[in-house]
Amino acid sequence: MQFRYTEVNQRKDSIASMDNLQTEKLELHEGHEDDFDEDGEEVMDENHPMWRSERITLNSVGIDIGSSTSHLIFSRLTLRRQGVALSSRFVVINREIIHESPILLTPYIDKTTIDTNSLGDFIHEAYRKANLTPEDIDTGAIIVTGEATKKKNAEAIVALFSAEAGKFVCATAGHNLEAILAAYGSGAVHMTYHEGGDFTVMNVDIGGGTSKIAIVQGGKVIDSCAVEIGARLVAMDENGVINRLEDTALKFAKMSGIDGLKLGGTMTDAEKDKFSQALCDSLFEVMERGPLSPPVQDLLLTPNIDYKDTIHAVMFSGGVSEFVYGYEKRNLGDLGVQLGKKVRARANQLGGGNIPLRPADVRIRATVIGASQYTVQVSGNTIYLSHPDLLPLRNLQVVTPQFEQTEAISAAEIRDSVTRALQRFDAQDTERTVALAIRWELGPAYPLIRTLAEGLVGAMKGHIDHGQPLVLVFDADIAKLMGNIIERELVPGAGIISIDGIDLKDFDFIDIGQELPDAKAVPVVIKSLIFRHAEHGRGHHQSH
Repeated sequence: MQFRYTEVNQRKDSIASMDNLQTEKLELHEGHEDDFDEDGEEVMDENHPMWRSERITLNSVGIDIGSSTSHLIFSRLTLRRQGVALSSRFVVINREIIHESPILLTPYIDKTTIDTNSLGDFIHEAYRKANLTPEDIDTGAIIVTGEATKKKNAEAIVALFSAEAGKFVCATAGHNLEAILAAYGSGAVHMTYHEGGDFTVMNVDIGGGTSKIAIVQGGKVIDSCAVEIGARLVAMDENGVINRLEDTALKFAKMSGIDGLKLGGTMTDAEKDKFSQALCDSLFEVMERGPLSPPVQDLLLTPNIDYKDTIHAVMFSGGVSEFVYGYEKRNLGDLGVQLGKKVRARANQLGGGNIPLRPADVRIRATVIGASQYTVQVSGNTIYLSHPDLLPLRNLQVVTPQFEQTEAISAAEIRDSVTRALQRFDAQDTERTVALAIRWELGPAYPLIRTLAEGLVGAMKGHIDHGQPLVLVFDADIAKLMGNIIERELVPGAGIISIDGIDLKDFDFIDIGQELPDAKAVPVVIKSLIFRHAEHGRGHHQSH
């Protein structure tokens, strides 16, 4: 890892500013497969020969770098092969948190440029406190959100980890993916899985610059949106002088009737109260899912939530949730104290007081704890590779469109389902290769495969036009037939990689190695984002 190995004392002020955040004691026994296998048999000793072939133990790190805060979590993951075939998926059966870093207020050189030298020192110090070196880490996930996703910041952050590029998944999360990640991290998805039926949770992740709302039902995120509401739209130094002022803050100043808000100025307690009230009112206008006023409509960063049915519980995550639930009471140089109190009071009135506020399992650290990683070898019987020099490919984000498996399905329906999946996982960037994982139950009949091909090519036209290879991964043995149809009948000359026999899920990333000439197969490394909870039902329902 390319850290600058310098003394970090000169930067400890920014690290220490949130070092004393109250974090909950983790209880990692999940009550199902984590400590025992499915038959109740105790986990076997790691020195046993069968352990080495059927189980993998990994040291993993989850690194969350956002506009307002950054932190690391080190964990030890145990994976078990799910089936007897070499292509079988490994599942995580135990997660052990080794070390959690303090929360860092993300350092900036100027208004939009993250100070990656300070960030590198913070990460290096976290490794030291965890008593680990980069060489001790088998795999990891870097989740980049907010300002950190902007090109100049993202490139500098990735450069910090260039020496470990093959080990790390770097997920650039836009607003929709942030909402989904927060819902998994907070425990909202886990809660709906266990409650069952149509039990529906609204998870509201309130950060420094944005708030993300996810509607969760049956172990799936079914709707989401993001809005420009956060506690650090205005930030102040230890003397109360404004040293950070987002453009959106001026909108709230106008809504609040506050004049003269500017860098170098100050806010009275009354102004902080009015500003926070406007933040809270705007957030709940979205949460209550009624018609939006023009000023609040202007704050939406994504399409608004469509879901209009019953909400059975609300849950909060993100930095402001520490104040909502009363775990944090300090003034951290922003409006977290004021906003948290107002949100808590208003939450108790949501739905006429009939929607209970549930505690989040994880609040400010509602994120991934790392990534699992393992290699499978694809059965090569039906692989299609248009050009051998397309491989290898690394760290492809997996997108899993969902559509009704019926013989009446049209190419337009398939195209629309893929487009929705790309939007949900913020994967519309046509300059970045993604892997489409397709579940197919309708057999190899030519008319149906042709329809599927037309739908997939239609949705991925932007990627293909930008010279990106079309990467398709099927569970059914149709990869070679699909590749032939696409290249010969739809887009001759396009780069096509079509493989099958692989089970992929949401939050997977894959490496595809060069074809093994003797085996006529390609090795695939699967890396999965790992949450604190078991990832039950990780597919996402595409409702709109």
